[in-house]
Amino acid sequence: MTPPTEEARWFAEEVQPHEPALRGYLRNQFPALDTDDVVQDAYLKLFRSGARGRLASTKAYLFTIARNTALTLLQRSRIFSGTPVNELPPSLVSIDSVTADESARTRERFELMTAVLAALPPRCRDVTRLAVQHGLSNAEIAARLGLAENTVRVHLARGIKKSADFLRAHGERP
Repeated sequence: MTPPTEEARWFAEEVQPHEPALRGYLRNQFPALDTDDVVQDAYLKLFRSGARGRLASTKAYLFTIARNTALTLLQRSRIFSGTPVNELPPSLVSIDSVTADESARTRERFELMTAVLAALPPRCRDVTRLAVQHGLSNAEIAARLGLAENTVRVHLARGIKKSADFLRAHGERP
């Protein structure tokens, strides 16, 4: 067995210990993004930067790279959608017959649903988002998040209940 390279040692000692905190930060700040993708991109950019050995704080640099990566991914998703226009829900397609009132109500509903998700605990939010926004099954969510399917069901049930409570508290019908 060969000894680890200096780069592997640096990664194991200086970078990897920050991964749980980084994942938590990304889940809280960027719930719409796939945390695994952002972490992987951040690691790749960190290695490519060649900054190893010149960093005052590896953690701060890693978090900055991850934040910038997440912001870039969010910006790209707003500019381009891979979904064909004919497959978009009618509420997202601009139609001349849509009144300003209908448009404002759609925006209010979107903002309300964003607030509903933001009010959920992080793990519950992740499970609910994957089920509702991405249409994943309990098995797919369990595999993606490394949870048991029963745990996914519990988080999803809590997410639905908390979402309904939030909507009622804001004068909306769940």
